[in-house]
Amino acid sequence: ATIPGFLSRGLSLEEGESLLKKSVKLAVEARDKFWDGFGCIPGNSYNRALVAASIGSYGAYLADGSEYSGCYGPGVNLDKLKDFHRRRLQVIVEAGPDLLAFETIPNKLEAQACVELLEEENIQIPSWICFSSVDGENAPSGESFKECFEILNKSKNVNAVGINCASPHFIESLVCKFKELTTKAIVVYPNSGAKWDGRAKKWLPSMCFGDEEFELCAPRWRNQGAKVIGGCCRTTPSTIRAISKSLKETS
Repeated sequence: ATIPGFLSRGLSLEEGESLLKKSVKLAVEARDKFWDGFGCIPGNSYNRALVAASIGSYGAYLADGSEYSGCYGPGVNLDKLKDFHRRRLQVIVEAGPDLLAFETIPNKLEAQACVELLEEENIQIPSWICFSSVDGENAPSGESFKECFEILNKSKNVNAVGINCASPHFIESLVCKFKELTTKAIVVYPNSGAKWDGRAKKWLPSMCFGDEEFELCAPRWRNQGAKVIGGCCRTTPSTIRAISKSLKETS
């Protein structure tokens, strides 16, 4: 969700900002309610959940599929991207999440905008920045992850880096690549393997992972170096249960 997106639907600035805050607060309340009920049970196997506030890419706001191409056009520069993200970041931070998740970032320029904003706003909340990938080798823009990670590695405000909303078929090789490029924690939460047609606005048939495949692969991703593992688009709560079960059983 974005403030410009809310404004385009007829909401006021105040209403849009209120909804952003509410999204975080509802997640925190749900987590706290769960923990109040289960956290005090002796022998329970739960870790206290952390709430990560999602900060999606400029391309996701455009809703034209450009989060999977990184092609924002000549009119989009570093300052424009920082202006787009700044107020949303401020509002979300005020709501008090445990983590900030900059996700589905398609190019080096937007990663730089996120890094500079974290510094300019003096954000103290732990943050990660995740790219997407359409070829399993590079960022969607075609820029190498080596180029992209050079920016992230210099930042003390970025605690983890990774990949999200990319095919799970890519994760194993990407984790190995990322281990060579950074000493930061690695985050992976792929989609099901389905491909999004941004212009037609629909998912295309493709070779997808089911829960069984996620259950099989999650321990391998962890053993290769991933520290946070989950699922993105077209995965389900049962997918997350399968991942959690597999990681616990093989720990």
